[in-house]
Amino acid sequence: MTDPILALLLYQLADDELVIGHRDSEWLGLAPHIEEDIAFGSIAQDEVGHATAFYRLLSDLGLGVADDLAFLRGAAERRNAVLLERPNGAGTYLQDPAFDWGYTVARRLAYDLFDAIRLECIASGCSYQPLAQLAGKIRREERYHLLHHVTWFKRLAEGTEESRRRLVAGIEQTFLDAGGLFVMTPSDYFPTTSAALLERWTAELRPQFDAVGLPWPLVMPAPALDGRAGQHTADLSALLETMGEVYRTAPGAAW
Repeated sequence: MTDPILALLLYQLADDELVIGHRDSEWLGLAPHIEEDIAFGSIAQDEVGHATAFYRLLSDLGLGVADDLAFLRGAAERRNAVLLERPNGAGTYLQDPAFDWGYTVARRLAYDLFDAIRLECIASGCSYQPLAQLAGKIRREERYHLLHHVTWFKRLAEGTEESRRRLVAGIEQTFLDAGGLFVMTPSDYFPTTSAALLERWTAELRPQFDAVGLPWPLVMPAPALDGRAGQHTADLSALLETMGEVYRTAPGAAW
């Protein structure tokens, strides 16, 4: 019988990566310039690939077909942080998209740093070796995502008055949901606490703010919705409807 704590951790990892990967993919053709369009599309593809690997571990544990786990579970069954399901901005990809690059960069930097710390904890201390080994492999790829978004953070902060204003607004919006990232259960598979995660994340992120003269947000409120417990916004339901449309139409399709 699969340990439910291990299954929960795998669902959190898989759902986080799939949802943020989908949000990233919505920038295709809309990124600030063509080079970034290619780079961000590649990052989105990486995240979906990481989600695939985590879903396959769940499948190996006898918890279902990987593609079914990715596309057929409802919002209440998802364990991603709410921050990751928020839209990129007003409109939709196919109808009047008015996406916010400042918010996207702020959210991605917050998540990428959190994910880097989370993966390090798993790679170095997880008692389930298939997950520890996978985390070690994914860490090497995620390192470049983090560097990419650190670069954009600095570029927006030190660019124009408008880019800095938009970044600050994006940071404020990100911090409203960022606390939900850290709702993690300590175990033999994840040998650290939410408080320790947050402390380290703060210690590593705050110098980025100091370097560009941005004030550190004074408040990170407790999450209004706990995505780790299946509490989500209507935005996730809409995302899942779009993301799973092809698979529901052709259940045998590869993704």
